[in-house]
Amino acid sequence: MNTQHEFKFLQYPRKNFVRNNWSNLNGRWRFLFDDEEVYTHPSQISQWPLEIEVPFAPECPASGIGDTGFHNRCWYQRTFQYSKNSKRVLLHFGAVDYQAKVWLNSHFLGSHEGGHTPFCFDITDILSESGEQILSVCADDDPLDLTKPRGKQDWQKDPHSIWYPRTTGIWQTVWFEEVSEIHIAKIRLAPQLERWEVGCEVFVEGPCFNGLQLKIKLSCEGKVLANDTYEVVHKEVHRRIALSDPGIDDYRNELLWSPEKPTLIQVHLELWKGETLLDSVYSYTALRSVAFSGDRFLLNGRPYYLRMVLDQGYWPETFLTPPNSEALRHDIELVKAAGFNGVRKHQKIEDPDFFYWADHLGLVVWEEMPSAYRFTHDSVERIVKEWAEVIDRDLGHPSIILWVPFNESWGVPDLAEKESHQHCVQALYHLTKTFDPTRPCIGNDGWESTATDLLGIHDYDDQPERLIKKYGSNHNIADILTRYRPGGRVLTVEGYPHGGQPIMITEFGGIAFVDRKGSDTWGYSAVQSSRELRNKYEKLMEAIHRIEIFCGFCYTQFTDTFQEANGLFRADRTPKFSLNSMARATRGAGYSRGELTSTPQPPPLPAPDTEI
Repeated sequence: MNTQHEFKFLQYPRKNFVRNNWSNLNGRWRFLFDDEEVYTHPSQISQWPLEIEVPFAPECPASGIGDTGFHNRCWYQRTFQYSKNSKRVLLHFGAVDYQAKVWLNSHFLGSHEGGHTPFCFDITDILSESGEQILSVCADDDPLDLTKPRGKQDWQKDPHSIWYPRTTGIWQTVWFEEVSEIHIAKIRLAPQLERWEVGCEVFVEGPCFNGLQLKIKLSCEGKVLANDTYEVVHKEVHRRIALSDPGIDDYRNELLWSPEKPTLIQVHLELWKGETLLDSVYSYTALRSVAFSGDRFLLNGRPYYLRMVLDQGYWPETFLTPPNSEALRHDIELVKAAGFNGVRKHQKIEDPDFFYWADHLGLVVWEEMPSAYRFTHDSVERIVKEWAEVIDRDLGHPSIILWVPFNESWGVPDLAEKESHQHCVQALYHLTKTFDPTRPCIGNDGWESTATDLLGIHDYDDQPERLIKKYGSNHNIADILTRYRPGGRVLTVEGYPHGGQPIMITEFGGIAFVDRKGSDTWGYSAVQSSRELRNKYEKLMEAIHRIEIFCGFCYTQFTDTFQEANGLFRADRTPKFSLNSMARATRGAGYSRGELTSTPQPPPLPAPDTEI
């Protein structure tokens, strides 16, 4: 595979479902704001006053526009060249905030609602015979609507407190790919560690022909683990692929995934009709299990202490969109260098490349649904629909160990008093467990727990001795949960007492420090120097490590984010004090200096033209 081919292959936007023949539609598009909602069809637009760099939102500087005002509607248009052939063509959008309508060559393709999830259209029959294709997108995104999942996007004109600039329209990659008329539409790979198996579900799209065969090859570090062929029945294959159990722990551990040794199993699928290869897809999975038992989190059946940091996933020039895939990799390397083994992605559904790097570099991740801020029929409907799409998109990533549908009762503001709000959280908790029975779920993180596998506590008390006094071993858990109200909220809702779930402090710290004059700063507490920040962080971490009831922690936060200046790193990803000092404090008494340099290099993706 030549260098140019390899580069294109590695840039594929969906790295756990990779094909060869695809084209990127990012770049310069025509653009206009339509605040008065004058236009309903792209043919009505005769002039395009602006250009925008897709996939960056018009609010951010990298888009070339940088307009952070209120805009209800915007339009995009670009041309691209494609000559029709015997292949089907699928047009993909990574994410468009919030409601998208799409046209190709003035033909309406369809719409999608939900600002954080992908969607796709088969454009084969709409493609122009001339070769020049005109793609148009209308994005509606009411900046004042609090009933849609919006996460940290502010409803005030200027960012305030812990909310940030808005993201309107296209903010993830737009691309298309060629497939055969009969092709693999979806795969689900699920490790079953207790049985030493990999669950495999494959769904086929297209005319239902008899005689279709699916070849599945699993390999790890050059060794073939399984190489099987199955008949496709009713466009589906459902199999549990048993692996040879090594027996001895030392050999078993070589195949297990963890942040310390993120071993991945490469998966190659081929769809055949007789001697004709119809489709070829590359993916990967991992053998690992996650659970809570007693008062501890278990990774691969063993207690594992979670050292996590809250990650907002914003950049100064590009906002919610990462500058590039390497920026995501760099973030994960910084998190690991600072001594953490996980992140809680806060109020954001991250770009799929983030999970690719987390899988390959070794980082556990909590995925959290961006909140709405009103409780209405529409808001609940929107959350349920989009959350189901999130889980479906990211189910196969071994790095994801836990789901969080709600945070701090946002969107369910009367959770402690109203049964309807309690039922909503319980419904999302059970729906999540239905879609994915292999991972734990926190129904509402921070306080006011009604349905959860882990009781998460948000407490920004900046006095280490007070934290020890609150949560130390001199109290039993029942006393702790009834006596203290961090944030003024009860930790468990009346009628839903603690059921023995493990406890974790899932937000704390939030120490603000900025050494640049004239900067607006916000934080839960403040320091005046880098030395003071280091000292305060070390003392807080020492206290947290001493509290035995916690099965881990999540510190607020990874980087400064706009006016919220309580990151361990500045917004440009430079550390505010020594990384070595940071890592020693994060790891606690068990710190080993050698672990700082143990970040593994991800294996290259397989060549797309390799046959089974």
